[in-house]
Amino acid sequence: MTANTIAINQQMDDFDGHHSVWLFGYGSLIYKADFPYLERRPASISGWTRRFWQGSHDHRGTPEAPGRVVTLIEHAGAICHGMAYLITPEVFAHLDHREKNGYLRLATAITFADGHSAQGLVYIAMPDNAAYLGAASEQEIARHIAGSAGPSGPNADYLNLLAHALRDMGQSDPHVFAIEQHLADFSKAG
Repeated sequence: MTANTIAINQQMDDFDGHHSVWLFGYGSLIYKADFPYLERRPASISGWTRRFWQGSHDHRGTPEAPGRVVTLIEHAGAICHGMAYLITPEVFAHLDHREKNGYLRLATAITFADGHSAQGLVYIAMPDNAAYLGAASEQEIARHIAGSAGPSGPNADYLNLLAHALRDMGQSDPHVFAIEQHLADFSKAG
């Protein structure tokens, strides 16, 4: 599948006719809401785990040297914590462009911190997209991130902002925090 997913996402019609839709964010959408929203609430989705396995050719890297950003990987029993935004359908044009590098809109059940739930959507980069980098050790991922930068800035900023946002929410993510620690160790050694 092509890395540019704008046209594919524009064909999603699960929420046609809705005046508002819940969007679940688990990466930069937690800390960088550069779009209008009606409401913002801590939330989670089940059956998925966050991994730095997606390449970023357009934000935290370049086509020649992609950075690494998060996607979700199916994992039975897992719960991924993040932030949910109630948005209007007009926001999809911006989000489809922002998430164009391999991410597809998928319908999902979203559970809010208060225990209530709603049907919503999430952008996930599946393993068959052209920008997918796949699994690597957390140390290898940290080394990759340390040397990557793109139009949106250093890849390390993305990692550190995500880790900080998760801590502010009171959530733990061993994968993210291990990569963050390796990156800090590289900085001390350098």
